Amino acid sequence: MKVLITGSDGFIAKNLRERLQRDEKIKLYLFFKDDSLDILEAYIKEVDFIYHLAGVNRPKEVSEFYKENSGLTKFIVNTLIKYNKQTPIVLSSSTQASLDNDYGKSKLEAENIIMDYAKKMNTNYYIFRLTNVFGKWSKPNYNSVISTWCYNISHDIEIQINDETYTMSLVYIDDVVNEFVKCLNGNMKNGYSEVEIIYNKTLGEIQNLLFEFKENRNSLVIPNVGSGFKRALYATYLSYLDIDNFSYKLNGHQDDRGTFYEILKTKNAGQFSLSTTKAGVTRGNHYHNTKNEKFLVIKGKALIEFRHILSEEIIKYEVSSDTMEVVEMIPGYTHNIKNIGDDELLLFLWANEQFNSNNPDTFFLKV
Repeated sequence: MKVLITGSDGFIAKNLRERLQRDEKIKLYLFFKDDSLDILEAYIKEVDFIYHLAGVNRPKEVSEFYKENSGLTKFIVNTLIKYNKQTPIVLSSSTQASLDNDYGKSKLEAENIIMDYAKKMNTNYYIFRLTNVFGKWSKPNYNSVISTWCYNISHDIEIQINDETYTMSLVYIDDVVNEFVKCLNGNMKNGYSEVEIIYNKTLGEIQNLLFEFKENRNSLVIPNVGSGFKRALYATYLSYLDIDNFSYKLNGHQDDRGTFYEILKTKNAGQFSLSTTKAGVTRGNHYHNTKNEKFLVIKGKALIEFRHILSEEIIKYEVSSDTMEVVEMIPGYTHNIKNIGDDELLLFLWANEQFNSNNPDTFFLKV
């Protein structure tokens, strides 16, 4: 299938291009803002589907609203009619199309032009009145407050917020692209369309989360970024880090046994750590009443010993990086781990809770 994307250098278009380029059955025709209308006409004659994403929302002159938003749409439609084509069109519009301002009026004109074309040529059209789209590659100080805040916070620039209680309706770029692709595959109802997933968040909520993301490198505590809005916002925030700021160093603890580093702490799923142990050294000899842990030797060879605190029987597990075997630290069993190899032992650890110095639930008792 031959697919045209107008406004191909824009935020939404770049993400759509990434998605469609995965499909070997699709050939993309990309129209950029500096391309001539002759190029656009040639593309329109060829393609089977159009994503009309080109437009302006902050021009220098008011006339540009109508030239770029409704005017370009009119050119596309007239070209389609000229060549008697019934090409389906997705139009990226705005919720401001219902408002009395020049941007909104130009978008409403574009919508009406598309609908008239679809009716005349008996073809499908899909109009998305988008609002506050956020995600990677969005331009700071232009596309959305989230892109501006992500950039500023990740670059130690102060952000402005007038009313923390103000609620915004937000859509994530991947969800927008998902809906756009449904149109291409014929899985979307003809006419006005909506992004299925909408997040309603206050400016205060967004601000607090972004500062939590930034502080993660110091506190090691990460919010629940595995799903929903936090997942989308975290991915967006990370995309604004400078290329020389992708990494950060950990502060570890070192003694005559080896080293210990906390890697990441979660709010309700424990924490991850890494330790090294010198050859012949034993660590541990303690038990927990409720805390539990998982040990994984990722370099070297170790002997892990257990003893029920009310018993004299010793249980032994010999593990190494060759087996990649996870050993559970069971509550009520005192345990230790000894490096029985010739080289340094490297151990990856998970605990089901963050370490709390006021309630460590860790009690010394030799195995």
